[in-house]
Amino acid sequence: MKIYACVAEYNPFHLGHLRHIDYIKTNLSADKIIVIMSGNFTQRGEPAVLDKYTRARQAIIAGADLVIELPTVFATANAEIFATGAINILNSLGCVDGLCFGVESGEKDAYQTLAKALLDESKEFKKILKEKLDSGISLAKAKFETLCALNDEKYDKNLIASPNNVLGVEYTKAILKNKSGIAIFPMIRDGDHNDKTLKNGITSATSIREVLKTGNIKKVKKNVPPFVYKDLKNYPNAFDKIIMSAVMTASTKRLSTICDCTEGLENRIKALCKDNHSLDAFVEKVSTKRYTASRIRRILLSALLGISKDLIDDCLEDKLYAKVLAVNSNSKDLISLISSKSSIPLITRKSDVADLKKTALKCFEKDVLANDSYGLATDTKLNEHHMIIV
Repeated sequence: MKIYACVAEYNPFHLGHLRHIDYIKTNLSADKIIVIMSGNFTQRGEPAVLDKYTRARQAIIAGADLVIELPTVFATANAEIFATGAINILNSLGCVDGLCFGVESGEKDAYQTLAKALLDESKEFKKILKEKLDSGISLAKAKFETLCALNDEKYDKNLIASPNNVLGVEYTKAILKNKSGIAIFPMIRDGDHNDKTLKNGITSATSIREVLKTGNIKKVKKNVPPFVYKDLKNYPNAFDKIIMSAVMTASTKRLSTICDCTEGLENRIKALCKDNHSLDAFVEKVSTKRYTASRIRRILLSALLGISKDLIDDCLEDKLYAKVLAVNSNSKDLISLISSKSSIPLITRKSDVADLKKTALKCFEKDVLANDSYGLATDTKLNEHHMIIV
């Protein structure tokens, strides 16, 4: 049996995602598809348009066989942590043959070459990297420029030109670092990931969210499958005050324990939150060329959920779990297969949580908190221990 996987947010699920699943089934001839999907909060530090169970059900209807939640500590982190956490789970399942990810450009060999080179972080590499970061450029660009400064070899600069390409590099790095047998399959996407302009047919999730924020749901009817359209709601914005409150009550010392809140950024956040009570205005005020809006939002969300860098580091080092959100009724045998091969617990019911210890339990508790917070803000009741059979 050929089992392939993808990592996704589906925020929301659109026609481009449907094409991706069809590509894995048709072009890669996958027998089964496993999706590692973000929960109720995303890598941009924002709430998902729809709750994780609704999005997981949609993925199954679209052709996936099993949807596993990417733990909140990884789903709301930077690209390297996001990708490493996802690959760690896929490796632990013990049955995944390949990973297919959407990119704007680049062939398989180019991703492997760049990823392999980036894994060799010597003392000289770290020294030059610090100098590059001090100049105010992004981490991905800084690492690439450092690599180029140390080597004569030509690397594809386009591989760090978009968030999806960067994630592709990070997936490949994590696979190589773990000496995993998982093969990679980059798939060229349609359109620009960050384009806010709604296009006909396949368009970016960003453009769809921008429309949903205006409340004009009908406008995206032709951009999403019918089974997604009927579930769409206005973008959830009740988190703004909750997050602002969490930042106002957090001390600078506590903020400094959050991943990517470095170089005194906690002082800037505390100083500016008093005079900017609108979350969007606050994020815009704090953001700079060095500190992107997404990075700031991730820090603020981590303040709300109490996710520290130490906890993330522990979760990256330890064995965790695979929380099943949804399964195709015709693919329940996949759960049995994973149970027999996996090196981490498979959570399909409440009683399975009793097997979690130490770091895994702390990690799962953040998933529960994120789930309860989302339910509180959206006035919905979400059972963290639920598994949907579609």
